[in-house]
Amino acid sequence: MSPSHTRRHFAKLAAQAALGISALLIENPAQARPTKSKRLPSSKASPGFPKGFLWGTATSAYQIEGAVKEDGRGQSIWDTYAHTPGKIKDNSNADRANDHYHRYKEDVQLMKALGVKSYRFSIAWPRVFPQGTGTPNPKGLDFYDRLLDELLANSIEPFATLYHWDLPQELQDRHGGWESRDTPKAFADYAGYVAQRLTDRVKHIFTINECSAFVELGYGNNSIELAPGLKLSQRRLNQVRHHAVLGHGLAVQAIRASGRAGTKVGPAENITTCVPAIETPENIRAAEIATRELNGGYLTVMLEGKYTDAFLAYAGADAPKYTAEDLKVISAPVDFVGINVYSPQHYVVSADDTHGFALVPFPPSYPLMNSNWLKVGPEALYWAPRNLAKIWNVKEIYITENGASIADVPDAKGIVYDLDRIMYLRNYLTHLLRATSEGVPVRGYFLWSLMDNFEWSDGLANRFGLHWVDYDTQRRTPKLSASFYREVIARNSVV
Repeated sequence: MSPSHTRRHFAKLAAQAALGISALLIENPAQARPTKSKRLPSSKASPGFPKGFLWGTATSAYQIEGAVKEDGRGQSIWDTYAHTPGKIKDNSNADRANDHYHRYKEDVQLMKALGVKSYRFSIAWPRVFPQGTGTPNPKGLDFYDRLLDELLANSIEPFATLYHWDLPQELQDRHGGWESRDTPKAFADYAGYVAQRLTDRVKHIFTINECSAFVELGYGNNSIELAPGLKLSQRRLNQVRHHAVLGHGLAVQAIRASGRAGTKVGPAENITTCVPAIETPENIRAAEIATRELNGGYLTVMLEGKYTDAFLAYAGADAPKYTAEDLKVISAPVDFVGINVYSPQHYVVSADDTHGFALVPFPPSYPLMNSNWLKVGPEALYWAPRNLAKIWNVKEIYITENGASIADVPDAKGIVYDLDRIMYLRNYLTHLLRATSEGVPVRGYFLWSLMDNFEWSDGLANRFGLHWVDYDTQRRTPKLSASFYREVIARNSVV
């Protein structure tokens, strides 16, 4: 998930919700790979990542699969939204997208060439239950059966996400989507069915991708939208928040009940990352406090089983309606936590007030990547997992998304020399290495994304991939960053 112009808005919303506040080069360097005899060994002075660290890439179903009307797939809210005039910046849609539904074997070979050992993908709910509930589509999981077999045949471990925003349209029409408690219940039924069918091969399942993003930007009163593009009152929005995390908890329970022994489950959340502006003990503590409070409606309630006092005080009469049993379900024990980290949402200093922290404003000169929401703050990839482990004692963490949108332009030979993406990744991974070197339990990293794809409200114009996709021919071409990532994986260290 990386919709342009959205995370900046979400960061502001999260805070308010919680507290009210050239020619000589070789011909094709993107495909070149040094031979084993030429590869430089990792220096003892530059320690690598832990042994067994899982390097992977990530995608989502709606963004790459296409085939939206094949084999009984039902309509999703994103099919509806993308075909609504004016909603997608370049007027594109994902009816074909990357045609991954038919080209998955080719795409698995892209992963194998990178040397990745894991792949995070999502399952399209409307393929499995076209109406969201009821009788499952007999062909619904056939594609994922084929994909899983292909991944495992190439020694790539699958990590499945059950919900990456493609809600069956019927649930939106019938219940108002996540406004109703019926939707989390339907999600749990879907989760249990998938777990029963696929956990012979899938050992790690993420329940929901970024509750915070699809709730705030799909249902909130914002200038930037995601599907279904509603603008609810604060009271109704708070209830959608609650139903989203309730859906997570119910899915955890369903996977436990229906999955095979040894199946691991957890969320993949867009953590609000709070970084101490200066590393002093006081500011570090302030960043910890801010992290807990500013994730109050999502990760905090998932991991603590309660909404923070500040969250409820700010919501006031608009607070969500819930029961003690709801909170118990929402906080059902998880095996790991996945976090999506692109930028620091906030820099923090200590404050002598009831909050204990203050948010430092970003100056106009602050550096950005191609998207104006994607602030360059490599230290986010240290502080996000560090604070997650420190505050909630999480023992197994995955970076489920990290990457950068670039103004990628192929040269005359069709090669993309994306040095800016390499700069971004090298700096961020350096800070992730700091975290693992200090014992922060990050077990794996999924780079967003394997290839360019449909980037939600930005359409096909915004590119995050290691592989350039020509959407007319569907040709995939490795960018220079693919060579960089291949070396990182081969050495298990920053290069």
